[in-house]
Amino acid sequence: MLESEYQAGLVKRLKSMFRGCVVLKNDSGYIQGIPDLTIFYGDKWAVLEVKPHEDAPYRPNQEHYLAVLGAMSWSATIYPSNEEAVLRGLQQAFQSRRDARVP
Repeated sequence: MLESEYQAGLVKRLKSMFRGCVVLKNDSGYIQGIPDLTIFYGDKWAVLEVKPHEDAPYRPNQEHYLAVLGAMSWSATIYPSNEEAVLRGLQQAFQSRRDARVP
């Protein structure tokens, strides 16, 4: 499966899981290494680097931006064989941060 095909299906799944979210496809031509997707959900956000398979190599700066943006919010690399685990983690991140701010 091509990364673009996997990414298109993933975007649909994200929009289904997180009703009302906004998913942006980022431009690596603007910032080299920026993760592929940014997901805005309520007052939360996260980034995902999309790979077609587990062994797909990182490009320059991708790991750097995953670490930097993950420290700000939440980040992960996602591919078909880890999709369920990553989406569970994203769901928990969005939920736990939301719950943490409820008085």
